[in-house]
Amino acid sequence: MDRLLYVSMTGANQVMKGQAVTAHNIANVSTTGFKASLQEAVGQEIQGRGLPTRVNVLSDHSRVDFAPGTLQATGRDLDVALRGDAWMVVQGPDGDEALTRRGDLQVDATGLITTGAGHPVLGDGGPIAVPPNSKLTVGQDGTISVVPLGQGAEVQAIVDRIRLVIPESDNLDRGADGLFRPREGEIPPADAAASLISGHLETSNVNMAQAMVDMIEQSRQFELHVKMMRTADDNGARAAELMRMS
Repeated sequence: MDRLLYVSMTGANQVMKGQAVTAHNIANVSTTGFKASLQEAVGQEIQGRGLPTRVNVLSDHSRVDFAPGTLQATGRDLDVALRGDAWMVVQGPDGDEALTRRGDLQVDATGLITTGAGHPVLGDGGPIAVPPNSKLTVGQDGTISVVPLGQGAEVQAIVDRIRLVIPESDNLDRGADGLFRPREGEIPPADAAASLISGHLETSNVNMAQAMVDMIEQSRQFELHVKMMRTADDNGARAAELMRMS
């Protein structure tokens, strides 16, 4: 009974956390470049005095599915999709460097290039700002070129180059701001092998159908754990009743 109660109690708690992870994935099914979160649960015996009868369920939802999303052609000059294992370096809300695969770039009122989430894109010289222009293009190597206002299409000026890196996916953690940072060490330097595709966006890699199935399964698992807790409580009450009779 004791083991049953602890397993079901901690199991229900972790299922609730799993539902939160699944709900977060579903909420970002349309977010450009989003990487789904994964969750694993394992049994862990409580160490201490007495017999090893209590078991907790521990979960790890810090893992990320780094599988690439599908490419969607948009034809927009500022939409870029990272090729292979490449990542784009941006400036996080805390001012530190971070990584993202979100390529729906924008130019704000001050000429600063940001992602759709508002994070400044970093180049070789820091945050990239473009002068007033009639056309802006992004090359495969991340080079940003503009046609200055009042100039013909044959006149192009290179502004900067987006910092593209190829980090080790196993060493990346996602922060509360949705950006990724190396767990150990610093962000690697720009990699000449990294490239992007202009006029395309990488969609979220969340499988909506699978996420809905996961949500249904987790709901049933929660109901099962609650039923097990009620069973443990009933068994305890009957055992106490038998003890009184004896």
